[in-house]
Amino acid sequence: MSDFTDFARFVLALTEADVDFIIVDGVAGSLHGAARATYDLDIVYARAATNLARLVAALDGLQPYLRGAPKGLPFRWDVETLARGLNFTLTTSAGDIDLLGEIAGGGRYEDLIAHTIEVQAFGVTCRCVTLRTLIALKRAAGRPRDFDAIAELEVLLEEQERMELEQARNGTVSRPFPT
Repeated sequence: MSDFTDFARFVLALTEADVDFIIVDGVAGSLHGAARATYDLDIVYARAATNLARLVAALDGLQPYLRGAPKGLPFRWDVETLARGLNFTLTTSAGDIDLLGEIAGGGRYEDLIAHTIEVQAFGVTCRCVTLRTLIALKRAAGRPRDFDAIAELEVLLEEQERMELEQARNGTVSRPFPT
């Protein structure tokens, strides 16, 4: 529906609706400093009924539809649809978003939450997987494009660890991005 993805619009809609979600994949890489372009927002979302209702409400005004599905294919955007499915690739008036009830190598929201950090993104505070976890998720996905991204992410992780070691030696420990 949209030629580009308005990441800010998605993140604002999700946080304003108090949706429990974690940013993963390309946008997570960007938040950690990766330069690789991404064209959709990937999130892992909590599957509790109250969170499904908040997620439906958050995206409802963006006219979500199954990405790649033929036009006219019946699709209801409601709590029942989300509850019956798990992972959804959607196109909306704000661009593309992947809703992951479960992610390879990371599991569900509840499994992944301990491996996240709070970040400032698009003017709000939200959760993003740690850099080390992002690398593990990309390895688990096993797609060629993920293996290409891993090299850059590992360099970022090495630099992050080097800076933390240097700060520890200087007595100025500051861990803005837990690994």
